[in-house]
Amino acid sequence: MRTGSEPTTARSALRARFWLSVWGLAWAIFGTAAFAVVGRPGWAAACGVLWLVATVDMAVILRHIRQGPHYQPGRDVPPYSPPDNPPPYRRLPQGRPPYGRPPQHRHP
Repeated sequence: MRTGSEPTTARSALRARFWLSVWGLAWAIFGTAAFAVVGRPGWAAACGVLWLVATVDMAVILRHIRQGPHYQPGRDVPPYSPPDNPPPYRRLPQGRPPYGRPPQHRHP
């Protein structure tokens, strides 16, 4: 159910992000080695930069996982409850339709 407060109550799937980072790291290492063996230093350097980015991303993910339930709640933590008061809706004046006047088409 949408509550309107999703950005403040959102949870990150850190374990899934970790495994995607492992997958990217493995491919970056493979690409760096393969392009270095084939003799493509530009592509090897690009894969090396990707390797560095994936390593930093993995370090950040592991840091957040180790910080505990504040960043990664377990399966025993229930989802956030919706707010008690629904957002106020604007009421339209009486006798006026909720839409404007239809456009008038003028043909030459």
